[in-house]
Amino acid sequence: MSTSTIKSAIEAMVLPFLNDNGFELVDIEYIKEGSNWFLRIFVDKEGGIDIDECGRISEYVSEQLDTNDPISGAYFLEVSSPGAERPLKKPEDVRKAVGKYVYVTTYEPIDGSKEFEGTLLSFDGETVVIRVGKKDHSIPYGKVASARLAIQF
Repeated sequence: MSTSTIKSAIEAMVLPFLNDNGFELVDIEYIKEGSNWFLRIFVDKEGGIDIDECGRISEYVSEQLDTNDPISGAYFLEVSSPGAERPLKKPEDVRKAVGKYVYVTTYEPIDGSKEFEGTLLSFDGETVVIRVGKKDHSIPYGKVASARLAIQF
């Protein structure tokens, strides 16, 4: 089974529980590190998520995987918060981040750069506008390779 198929199956499995309990699915990773495979589920909620909530979600996911596991081999399950540098995976994530400090990479240079770290000024679904220093950069959303919240020092 492909990684994307596994991620889709896990998402379908956990999304109803997360939605019913006020949690947001941020991301799912199924990756190999060294000789071990990891299934990581990143979850958040308004005001942040705590360790007890991660434990409750982990128990639910473990029970579901005991019944219907799309992964044939051995792996470690981890449920956690996306952290302070939360990835902005979906357009709605980007909309919610307007006014916040972000780090964005692009597939090709825009204004001579492929990396932008600054304040997200706006997002209209088509264009991301980031202020880096005193300069505003308009980036077509389709050219965004990755985006995440960033910590400003």
